[in-house]
Amino acid sequence: MTAPSTPLPFFVYGTLRPSEPNHDQFLRGRTDSEERARLHGAALYDGPGYPYAVEAPGAVIVGELVTARPEAYPQLLMDLDRLEDYAPGDPRNLYERVERRVTRDTDGTAVGAWVYLAAPTVTARLRTHGKLIEGGDWINRG
Repeated sequence: MTAPSTPLPFFVYGTLRPSEPNHDQFLRGRTDSEERARLHGAALYDGPGYPYAVEAPGAVIVGELVTARPEAYPQLLMDLDRLEDYAPGDPRNLYERVERRVTRDTDGTAVGAWVYLAAPTVTARLRTHGKLIEGGDWINRG
């Protein structure tokens, strides 16, 4: 999938959230806003130091909706794709970058955002052998 003509915000749910290790490295100084949001229809699974989001009807993931500064967007998109081991059409991807509707906590509005979901082979393995993160919140996973 290629980038849309209008840059989309990113929905982050794991190590890119505030206070997590990749937040400052990838997002500090490159965003216009970061606000609490939820992704409906997906569940969170524990990975090796980071989580995976998997489509799951009825489930909800807690995260942040991150809007990049316009001048930072092209490089940030490339950097996040690299961080998430995502390359369009590559069967070895760990994640797929897809557009999904995300709901802002502040006012309940839904907006389109990039979300990195587990790739199909990873999803199949997680559904069989993965550890579900109850409540869908990486930071408060207990």
